[in-house]
Amino acid sequence: MILEIAQIDVKAGTESDFEAGIAKAAAYFRTAKGCRSFALRRSIEKPQRYRLLIEWDTLEDHTVGFVNSQDWKDYRALVSPYFESPPSVEHTELSLRSF
Repeated sequence: MILEIAQIDVKAGTESDFEAGIAKAAAYFRTAKGCRSFALRRSIEKPQRYRLLIEWDTLEDHTVGFVNSQDWKDYRALVSPYFESPPSVEHTELSLRSF
């Protein structure tokens, strides 16, 4: 499983609109091939910064399947007007789990 982490900084004053857009966009991820989970976290220290955490079965489910779909274009249309700068995206693999 792959965890996509997208760091998104939004324009001041647009946080509620961004969160509403992400809530609508969740439907696109729910039906995307290989998407297992979708979560949004907001920074406490920097309230204009969010981290979008998406679990994918494979890297290609995100980078090929989803990114080349109409759902991805529709998702971006909902949220990109609020971006302060382009999101920083990386993909991670689990190296260690501890309790």
